Amino acid sequence: MPNGSASRTRTAFQLVLGWLALLWVLEIVDQATGNALDTFGIEPRKMDELVDIVPAAFMHFGFDHLVANTLPLAVLGFLAAVRGPGRFVAVALITIVISGFGVWLIAPPGSNTAGASGLIFGLFGFLLVRGFVDRRITDVAIGAVVAVFYGSILWGVLPTESGVSWQGHLFGLVGGVVAAFVTAPPRPEGVKPAWH
Repeated sequence: MPNGSASRTRTAFQLVLGWLALLWVLEIVDQATGNALDTFGIEPRKMDELVDIVPAAFMHFGFDHLVANTLPLAVLGFLAAVRGPGRFVAVALITIVISGFGVWLIAPPGSNTAGASGLIFGLFGFLLVRGFVDRRITDVAIGAVVAVFYGSILWGVLPTESGVSWQGHLFGLVGGVVAAFVTAPPRPEGVKPAWH
């Protein structure tokens, strides 16, 4: 068991590190090309922009934007990935699609939205409810710790700050909760679920 746990921890660390490295490489390319990759942001209610829903989650508007997202994505991403890389990827994709579609649907006209913050809010929501969905005491405890340290980000789902995509935050949070249920491990039929 310890070896399995160590392997999962190492895999989670490598996965999240690789994800973050990709974000940084893309932003370096973006800066080197005069912000050419900013066109992959989401402009609302334009049909041809639907293809940018996934790429937008990997783009940022400058290094300050990326730096602000790096630490919470590293922490929340690792905590989500430590239970398995497959579920983490599924949760990330579900969250990105729901968050991006929400932005496309209700963001202000003329806006361009990109960044990993929708995913961050999704991972936050996922970690909050995962323990209850999976009925794992340890994950409930992890969710409680996440709520204590990152609970203040919930203000980000409100339209309180100009230039910040509360739409992406709100739908990202919803996406993470949905993903917790969609990706929950199956329970054998006829077996009453128990806490463990």
